[in-house]
Amino acid sequence: MKVILFGATGMIGQGVLNECLRDNRVDQILAIVRSSLGIENPKLRELVEPDPTDLSAIADELPEFDACFYCLGVSSVGMKEQNYIRITYDLTMTAARTLAAANPNLTFIYVSGQGTDSTEKGRSMWARVKGKTENDLLALPFRAYMFRPGFVQPMEGVVSKTRLYRIVYAITGQLIPLFKRLAPNAVNDNREIGRAMLTVAASGTDRRVLTPRQITDAAGSATPGRRTWRFWVG
Repeated sequence: MKVILFGATGMIGQGVLNECLRDNRVDQILAIVRSSLGIENPKLRELVEPDPTDLSAIADELPEFDACFYCLGVSSVGMKEQNYIRITYDLTMTAARTLAAANPNLTFIYVSGQGTDSTEKGRSMWARVKGKTENDLLALPFRAYMFRPGFVQPMEGVVSKTRLYRIVYAITGQLIPLFKRLAPNAVNDNREIGRAMLTVAASGTDRRVLTPRQITDAAGSATPGRRTWRFWVG
């Protein structure tokens, strides 16, 4: 399987990349990044591009890919709506439309969030924007799946780039396993998300939108290899 990965430096993207590197079903990962990851692995290629939606350098290769894991995103905390729309909706749809036009057989998996508003009419700004993004992705001519993880636990030394999240994880980190036992529908870890993406890319699913529990269930069907790859982003 050949995979395109957006957002490889983010907390979720790091977990997804680790799972792709260790999974024997993945032959190649192309990471679309603004700066090099600093990782050497025969599976991994990088397209270092200031504009992550500019795929012109690999246009001829796009029909060869089997899946795209879109983990690029930002927290809405402190952001004006137009800026959040530009990053969350505009960038995503520009990349997705390019991929759909070049490769309608592609599986496209988008990381959204629990609480996303599919009606696009609710009070929560981020939920409305995510809802519109989901709806428009599902309308494109490729196999699109929306992942709505709950509270995401970083694993294997992965560190969030968002300062607020780092503080939250520092305070609650030891309690997260308890939260997951008590509320399995509300917590995922970034390894689970990566494994679930690989399962859906390889085998598909009848669900177009996956809840936290469904992500966990899909992750349980994955068959990753043995080696663990770790990297940190400050």
